[in-house]
Amino acid sequence: MKKLLMCLLLLQICFFAMVKADELNLLSGKFNPADLQRDLLPTKQWVPFPEYQDRAAWSELTKTVAGTLLNNGNSDLDYQWQVVKASDYLAYERTGSRVIMEKPMNENAIALSNLFLAELAEGKGRYLDQIINGIWYFTEMSTWSLSAHLPAFQSSKRTLPQEGTHVVDLVAGDMGSMLSWIYYYLHPEMDKINPEISRRLKKSVQDRVITPYLNRNDMWWQALAGKPNQMVNNWNPWCNFNVLTCLLLIEDDVEKQRAGIYKTMQSVDMFMNYVKADGACEEGPSYWGHAAGKLYDYLKILADATGNKINIFNQPVVRNMGEYIAQSYIGGDNWVVNFADASAKGGGDPYLIYRYGKAVNSTEMIDFARYLQNKRKLSFKSDRDIFRSLEDLLSLNEIKNGSGKLPTNSYKWYPQTEFLYMKDEDLFFAAKGGYNNESHNHNDIGTFILYRAEKPIFIDAGVGTYNKKTFSSERYDIWSMQSGYHNLPQINGHDQVFGASYKAQDVSFDPKKKLFKLNIAGAYSSQAAINSWNRSYQLKKGVLEIIDKFDLKTPTGSNVIHFLLAGKPVISGGKIALNGGKYYLEYNVAEFDAEVEAIPQSDIRLSQVWGDAIFRLSLKAKKLKEKGTYIFTVK
Repeated sequence: MKKLLMCLLLLQICFFAMVKADELNLLSGKFNPADLQRDLLPTKQWVPFPEYQDRAAWSELTKTVAGTLLNNGNSDLDYQWQVVKASDYLAYERTGSRVIMEKPMNENAIALSNLFLAELAEGKGRYLDQIINGIWYFTEMSTWSLSAHLPAFQSSKRTLPQEGTHVVDLVAGDMGSMLSWIYYYLHPEMDKINPEISRRLKKSVQDRVITPYLNRNDMWWQALAGKPNQMVNNWNPWCNFNVLTCLLLIEDDVEKQRAGIYKTMQSVDMFMNYVKADGACEEGPSYWGHAAGKLYDYLKILADATGNKINIFNQPVVRNMGEYIAQSYIGGDNWVVNFADASAKGGGDPYLIYRYGKAVNSTEMIDFARYLQNKRKLSFKSDRDIFRSLEDLLSLNEIKNGSGKLPTNSYKWYPQTEFLYMKDEDLFFAAKGGYNNESHNHNDIGTFILYRAEKPIFIDAGVGTYNKKTFSSERYDIWSMQSGYHNLPQINGHDQVFGASYKAQDVSFDPKKKLFKLNIAGAYSSQAAINSWNRSYQLKKGVLEIIDKFDLKTPTGSNVIHFLLAGKPVISGGKIALNGGKYYLEYNVAEFDAEVEAIPQSDIRLSQVWGDAIFRLSLKAKKLKEKGTYIFTVK
């Protein structure tokens, strides 16, 4: 134990030694281990939910959803716990399928969550035996981690769980967090049956979550290994939240607990240092709930556990990260700005957005949350994230006390992330600069989307169901990741290239002119022989004008301007009818040959958004030119 704590102390010293002057370090730079020692409260003093024995409080808390909770629990009283077989883990290596292993794992977790919440609501012990069965099942598993994640953390680099190795991935953390809440609430009741149940549960959480977190700094999402320019994405706050929960609810060695909590503060700082000051989520709205949303969960439980002494919800970047989700909402059938791997449909969890808005004092977020809730009429739904389920119970009635609305600003400019959203009449336009190594990256520098009357015209397809290729060296073999399937030019016969060095240049936005400009030449390889390719977008009086002004060193291949469309276009001279002829794309017919390609959508993750097909319009330049200007108008 002393050796472990000494290692953690040395880590903290090394951490401060490698801190850069321009990094925020909002947690570890403002608070130190002594603050944690002074302010950390005993568990029963900070948990904001009623004690298990306080039946009156639970009846009041669950009065509007008790029927739902009990029905969910009753449906799983006879649940047959599914075995995740060795061949299920091997499927990821053999076929690239993640679902075969993940489906039974997730269904088991949902069943346990339903049973636990039903027991909290009723408090009669009726669900206890089946909860114990679930605990026994999960503690007998070799790992709680997913087959797709194991190769990144195991020395074997294989998908079967490696003997003697536990790693903290998203689901291992989620399970540790859920089981920690079950331990906190039910271990006295389980001890009446047999103390071995609680002992086994506690040891499993310590062995599978707490110990590997304390002993390792090489799990990439921790971002504590000192790698320069390391990407830090939603895994960081998500996993750190789960580790923090386990430490607070399970770990009774006070020194180890404090050292572990402070380590999570240092790690979460790496995420907040990585995110741009403007707060935009480069992963897109689909990941906001796991990125900024999980940061909220982490900061909330840390503030609760320290009597609100360690609290940074007043920091501008934290508020900016929250409000991004409201700004990215387009409307209609829950359409959102979906750069990178994000889906074009979403909008976020209104209960989470509401709580976040309260924490950062954002009327915009609170109004948006109420707008979503009023539109969707969501009822309570449990999943394996027990903390959010419990917090939802606190928010259910409060969110209804007021009407909602969408943000009314005519534009939103994210200068560091280089995202721009503009509204004009009934148009919603979004475009991006950035670089081609963002989290969940697509090669998409300079792309745009356009919606009119809350319906899609020019689109970003998003991403299909995750498989072995999705996060591998073969990622950019997938069509939806390529710049040729975004609203971008193929220049001199070349598409954009992946890598951090491929980035936008000379990016600017003029709010008075509603004009967005950037040079996208840096997104292409040297083989494309580009001196400059300056693209501009101007939105004015219901018209979008796109101008490409280019300068090539040696034109050897055709320039092809691609547009990805939600509906089938109809080509007629220099006018292309869009969305059934309601809108038109105008171009110089003397300069381009136009053709349309249907892209069937057989992947369920894409077809449930776009239907059976989307369409790629390609305008191929008839002449090779060193310099020139192309103008396209949507009206």
